[in-house]
Amino acid sequence: MTTHGDSATRSGAPAVASRTGPPDAAEEPPATTGDDSLPGALTGLREAIGATRYPLALPSAGSARHNATALTDQLDDYLLPRLARLDAPLLVVVGGSTGAGKSTLVNSLVKARVSAAGVLRPTTRSPVLVCNPSDAAWFRQGDLLPGLTRTTEPSEDPRALHLVTAPALPAGLAFLDAPDIDSVVDANRALATQLLAAADLWLFVTTAARYADAVPWELLRSARSRGAVIAMVLDRVPAEATDEIAAHLSEMLAEQDLGRAPLFVLPETWVDGQGLLPEGVTASLADWFARLAGDADARAAVVRQTLDGALAALHPAVEELADAADEQLAAADGLDERVRAAYRGAERTVEQGLQDGRLLRGEVLARWQEFVGTGELFRTLEARIGRLRDRVVAAVTGRPAPSVELRNAIESQLVTLLRGVASEAAESAYTGWKAHPAGADLLEPALAHPSADLPERAERMVRDWQRGVLELVRVEGGDKRFVARTAAYAVNATGLAVMIAVFASTAFIPTGLEVATGAGTTVAAQAVLQAIFGDQAVRTLAAKARTDLLDRVRTLLDAEADRFLSRTADARPAADAGDGLRRAAGRVELARHRSGLSAAGNTPPAADEEGFR
Repeated sequence: MTTHGDSATRSGAPAVASRTGPPDAAEEPPATTGDDSLPGALTGLREAIGATRYPLALPSAGSARHNATALTDQLDDYLLPRLARLDAPLLVVVGGSTGAGKSTLVNSLVKARVSAAGVLRPTTRSPVLVCNPSDAAWFRQGDLLPGLTRTTEPSEDPRALHLVTAPALPAGLAFLDAPDIDSVVDANRALATQLLAAADLWLFVTTAARYADAVPWELLRSARSRGAVIAMVLDRVPAEATDEIAAHLSEMLAEQDLGRAPLFVLPETWVDGQGLLPEGVTASLADWFARLAGDADARAAVVRQTLDGALAALHPAVEELADAADEQLAAADGLDERVRAAYRGAERTVEQGLQDGRLLRGEVLARWQEFVGTGELFRTLEARIGRLRDRVVAAVTGRPAPSVELRNAIESQLVTLLRGVASEAAESAYTGWKAHPAGADLLEPALAHPSADLPERAERMVRDWQRGVLELVRVEGGDKRFVARTAAYAVNATGLAVMIAVFASTAFIPTGLEVATGAGTTVAAQAVLQAIFGDQAVRTLAAKARTDLLDRVRTLLDAEADRFLSRTADARPAADAGDGLRRAAGRVELARHRSGLSAAGNTPPAADEEGFR
């Protein structure tokens, strides 16, 4: 270290947020059993936080995931173990910027070289916890900071906690030398923040050259918002600038509502052969901690104040998580609606195609006119001989019977329509998702087009529908002499006429467009069907066949839409995730007030120039 002069100290009450409970709140220890207890409510909150995910790429998702991890860590690392043992040793986490001298300060306070200090950065690669030998069992058993592996040797693993005992450190007090809060190593910065959230008291160490840096102040504001007890050390202050720098830092603390935080100013000085600061330099700070360690009531006040502040801060933090969960659900719903709207449009296009006569054009119209115009329809309805004649004609000419060609034309026309609407729907859904940040993150190029096997599934669906129409004719004509006296081939011909009826209109009443397009052929089909089944039966046949077709189309398109919807289903939080978080936070808040931690008058003792009274 460089040369220092005399030390200066400004002592005050630890910086805490003033929090009180209800007027009738009584001082009593926290409950430790039952679902309504504070530990039980915290356990429920932890489960609710752990069960809520934020997978959709929304602006709030990254911070929600980070905050959820931080809250879970604080529950595991500090709140639950501390509530279980309010009388456990007071943990002072020493944090600060790179090169601020944290390790040197800790070594000097415990009068032993327990934490490595040097010029290489970052020096503290894994956290070091030093305590009195009589307190070692509490920290060794791992209730506090359970995610860190205990070790008695220095380690390069940032997830290891190096435990050291120092007889010179009073019992009831422990120091944890944390990694740099502005370390160049991401894992070190994250661990430093996690450790600070597990502190009963935060000791921030900064220097005359670094005290105005942004990172420490961000963490200090976070500590203030959580009601944590804070003390400040301003290290390496040139003697000639002590008053000026200390006054400026005091002003900055006051501006951030941290004016009550004890401030210890350490001058520039040499370190001895063990790397320790002269005792005179650290005397005021060491005495402050010694008095705190020796006063059980003062330690309890610090613990209760920090604990209550951390508990009180849970509610707004969880509310933010709940809002983020609501945004996830709303985004998933919005993405789903874009997909459903696209495929509803496809269904409407098919339905309109069955109503406006467009399916009676082209090949279907030509084959129907041939089927009716040549008398094939009427001949096949008259006798069983029609089936044999068709076979002979097909064998001689090499051409399928008109009925087969008509059935194939109907299938081809429907499949072409389905492929077209499925392509449009896929493109529309893809475009809608691409315009949304969460949707764009879920897309892959194949979704811009229908499934590769859609044509095969569409063909199979149409054939199944055609078979369904034939079965419908058989069922509807079950009490008609027609069925009894005609062959299956006649049923097939009738079924084709029903399919044409479906293509014409809902109730099989041809519109002007249909008559013009079909050259009156729909009227011919209607007359034939009416003669066999009757006018009302014709309407019923056409309506049922049409409904069946639309149901099958809907099933086909739903399967296409599921390619999108399955992605949001995997990412969707539970419908009540946000409300569940709010309920869990409300139970914690209620249990907090009942516990007495937030009762009025529960503040740490004040400090004067001589330290804690």
